[in-house]
Amino acid sequence: MSGDPHTVRAGRRTVEVRRPDKVLFPADTAGGEEGKGDTGHTAQYTKADLAEYYRSVARYMLPHLRDRPLMLERHPDGLDGPVFMQKNTPESYPDWITRAEVAKEGGTVTHTVCDDTATLVYLADQACLTPHRWLSRTGHIERPDRLVFDLDPAGDDFAPVREAARLLGGLLDELGLPAALMTTGSRGLHVIVHLDARHDFDAVRAFARDTAELLAAAHPDRFTTAARKKDRGDRLYLDVQRNGYAQTAVAPYAVRARPGAPVATPVSWDQLDDPGLAPRRWTVADAADQARTRPWAGLPGRGRALGPARRRLDARRG
Repeated sequence: MSGDPHTVRAGRRTVEVRRPDKVLFPADTAGGEEGKGDTGHTAQYTKADLAEYYRSVARYMLPHLRDRPLMLERHPDGLDGPVFMQKNTPESYPDWITRAEVAKEGGTVTHTVCDDTATLVYLADQACLTPHRWLSRTGHIERPDRLVFDLDPAGDDFAPVREAARLLGGLLDELGLPAALMTTGSRGLHVIVHLDARHDFDAVRAFARDTAELLAAAHPDRFTTAARKKDRGDRLYLDVQRNGYAQTAVAPYAVRARPGAPVATPVSWDQLDDPGLAPRRWTVADAADQARTRPWAGLPGRGRALGPARRRLDARRG
């Protein structure tokens, strides 16, 4: 039995959460994933826990979701069941949920857009553990306002991730692009740049690729931009593949489909020096506490232009 439905007050709406006692994250009796930076969380989490978490972080999470098409990672039977990567919005979804019809090869797809707390809670009811967001908004769908570097380590050692983040952050700063830092809730870190949405995906991805290649060329024994795993060896992968049309990246404060319900969590650059920092440092149990510290408060309010950074990068590349 998974309990009778209960209701959650979400802004101006009341959302029903069905089967609230349904376990989505079973207790990890093994005590976590040894050596992967986990904090040893072994508690189980239910659908009601997921809905309450997303309600609690909505004020911090929604600015990163509004006006963006989403790909929804749904686990109706929890971590032990099948996963569904949902792009099209079902007709059964309430009409108050925003949709965005965007072009794809051979047609269109109608994505869900999360503009309010009620939608976030409703998606939890649908067992959407992780919303993956587009890097552009519906008003300028062909022009991204986010650029993402995914720092993907070859193994479980977090030290190379810290080093890559420091070096990449320093390089971006020299190029005039302040960057934000986020744990992925999985293996590495994301370094995220806020742009002014004046360039198309091809230009943004080319800039990301050239920046990553410049860093890899300066440290060829530690970093790589090789897309194929067999070509990377034990080097950290500077992944820029998310910077393309219709590609997605995990949203800030999104729960990840891993034991213990870790959360992709924004952090400040000062926290990079914290010995306790790890990719799965925060979970649904405490990510809201980190959100309340507003770790990205020091970022510029407006996205930066890519043109001046492109010229500086080209000068660096010779």
